[in-house]
Amino acid sequence: MIVKKLRVKNNWSQDQLATLSGISLRTIQRVEAGNKASLETLKSLASVFEVEISRLTEEIVVINKATQEWKKAPLWVSLGVWGMKSRKSALLFEMLCVLTGTVGLIGSVFDPRALPLTVVWAVAYWYAISIRWIDKEQLWN
Repeated sequence: MIVKKLRVKNNWSQDQLATLSGISLRTIQRVEAGNKASLETLKSLASVFEVEISRLTEEIVVINKATQEWKKAPLWVSLGVWGMKSRKSALLFEMLCVLTGTVGLIGSVFDPRALPLTVVWAVAYWYAISIRWIDKEQLWN
C-alpha cells in the first residue's frame, strides 16, 4: 500500500513507475496489491522514491487527523473512529463489539436482560463501514 501511496504522490502511473524502477508492470501491481516483494525489488523502488527500504516495508496503520484529506471525511466516519489512532486498534474494537453482540444474543436466550447487548452489533457495523471507508480513501499513513 505504501508503494501505491508514494506513486500517486509523485503523479506516476504504474507503467511509469515500472519504467523508472526497471521492474515489470506486473511486479508493481503485485506489490501494490500487498504481496511480498524481493529485496531487489525493494531496493529499486526505494531508489526511485528516494526513501529507505524500511519505509517501503512498514505497515500503514496510523490516521493523521491533521491532513486536509482527513478533514474532508464525513462526520459519521470521524465519529466512527473517534479516539482511535491506528487501524489495528479500530479493528480490535470492531471485533470486541461483534463478540459482545454475539454474547448478548446467546445470553438473551437464558436471560432477556442480555438482549440490549445485541445493539453493540450496530456499533460493530458502524466501525466496519468507517474503517473500510478510510481504507478506500487511503487515509491511513
